[in-house]
Amino acid sequence: QLQAYGGGTVQAGDSLSLACAAPGRTFSTSAMGWFRQVPGKEREFVTAISRSGAYRKYADSVKGRFTISRDNAKNTASLQMISLQPDDTAVYYCAARPILKDVVIALPTQYDYWGQGTLVTVSS
Repeated sequence: QLQAYGGGTVQAGDSLSLACAAPGRTFSTSAMGWFRQVPGKEREFVTAISRSGAYRKYADSVKGRFTISRDNAKNTASLQMISLQPDDTAVYYCAARPILKDVVIALPTQYDYWGQGTLVTVSS
């Protein structure tokens, strides 16, 4: 069971960090990802990290502003966001997929576990 937290309301240009707690023995063997969704739109890929943390992938819209990381010893994945813009407003979800290969996964349909989502609101 994943739990995402850290959302809130910030102003444009501010920073915010999200965290995803993933208790259990499978975290260190899981690829992790962050997605976001606004009402009426499909869930959008934000960023992903491989099980070892060696590989990362970012959506073009967040590249240079968002950073994904993970701490396998603490079963936690993090998303650091800077220079937030109103277009970043969404519910953010973390996802996990136990996998043998050290790869990043960008498709939401390839993830097995999802957190409940945490709302990020960026005001202009």
